[in-house]
Amino acid sequence: MQPQSRSLRIIILFLCLSTLSLNAQTTDALGTYSPYSMFGIGEIDKQGTAFNYSMGGIGIGVRDNRFINVANPAAITARDTLSFMLDFGVIEKNHYVSDFKTKSAYNVFNMRNMFITVPIYKKSALIIGVSPFSNTGYKFESTETDNEIINTVGDVKYQKYGTGNINQLFVGAALTFFKYFNFGAEGIYYFGTLNRHSNVLFNTSTNYNSLYTGWEYKVHSFSGKFGLQGSIPFKKANSLLTIGATYRLGNKLNGDYIRYAYAGEDTILFKKRDDAQIKIASEMAFGLSYKQKDKWLIGFDYIRQNWKNSSFEGTPGVRFQPMVGQSFRGGFEITPNRYDIRYYMRRVTYRAGAYYDKSYISLNDHQVNSFGITFGMSLPIYRWYNAVSVAVDMGQRGMKKDELVRERYINFIININLHDIWFIKYRYD
Repeated sequence: MQPQSRSLRIIILFLCLSTLSLNAQTTDALGTYSPYSMFGIGEIDKQGTAFNYSMGGIGIGVRDNRFINVANPAAITARDTLSFMLDFGVIEKNHYVSDFKTKSAYNVFNMRNMFITVPIYKKSALIIGVSPFSNTGYKFESTETDNEIINTVGDVKYQKYGTGNINQLFVGAALTFFKYFNFGAEGIYYFGTLNRHSNVLFNTSTNYNSLYTGWEYKVHSFSGKFGLQGSIPFKKANSLLTIGATYRLGNKLNGDYIRYAYAGEDTILFKKRDDAQIKIASEMAFGLSYKQKDKWLIGFDYIRQNWKNSSFEGTPGVRFQPMVGQSFRGGFEITPNRYDIRYYMRRVTYRAGAYYDKSYISLNDHQVNSFGITFGMSLPIYRWYNAVSVAVDMGQRGMKKDELVRERYINFIININLHDIWFIKYRYD
């Protein structure tokens, strides 16, 4: 058996699981549950793993050789020269939505991500991964209460629901120049389906046909992302200051657009186009971090996306307008004693953070904002840098005023971080 065969088997298993996980999703599965996901391309997913989530989502200016940091393509060069790394994550979302009249709760459990990185040559590395870019998921149902309408047409039920997501499959590489300067680039393939439906059901009347209306996008497109990181070491303090920046290209999503309306079994409208006409905005991000090796780290990120030039299908009765999205994030981590051989909990890395997001969604001239706190830890297992990382994200989106809906959520993220030596040659077998 070749020395590297175990690592190769892991790569093959990773690719197979990625394909199966994506193909296994159905139109009944929700990647999120949010009334705000009915607008635009849905709820834009925070990039990263439990490592990033637990520190408020930071990562643009973070370098760590123990975990895969996908927030910045340049960060994957922060690794042991021969290290092979794999990260698999899942997420559970708990949403609690309320307005002035109704309250609802919904739970979602889904795959979060799969990433793998390997060294290429000296201080360069390759990464391949798959993760969600945006999610759509909402379900609303109500029954007609007007007695005059009920006496005329009988029992009437109104339904609005949406499903689907846009995923991103990417391959990237990064290089280190002049020891402390790093550059990375990724090729991204977007793919997915977005479905939105609005129905009126006449359950008891035989004189009226139920109405089924909606639209569907099947999209795909290629894009790219670039990242830079520069570090300044302070040898006396055994610390490192890192500054990073990323730029994601904006591009149109190609694909099919279907608009339909049915009355019972009769087709009222069926329109299909091969130009989906959805545009993803470009993204600029900046971040910095300061860390003392093997002890603690603190960092901050700023992310900006301008969606004003994007056009989306409108929602009747709601003035929806895409805006400039911004995110402000901060977080820290601390490890009491990474090399303690007596007390396990001293080897655990503890993290916390906070964020404030101004979303790209504006409803009735009011921009939807969110804020939250995060915390988590990485539990080391076995040897090398293998660990189980967990994160908790607690926050609120919108509020019960300005004709908006208040959405509170608690998200739990678990990532398994696997680390091994790549192409090791044993003297004896």
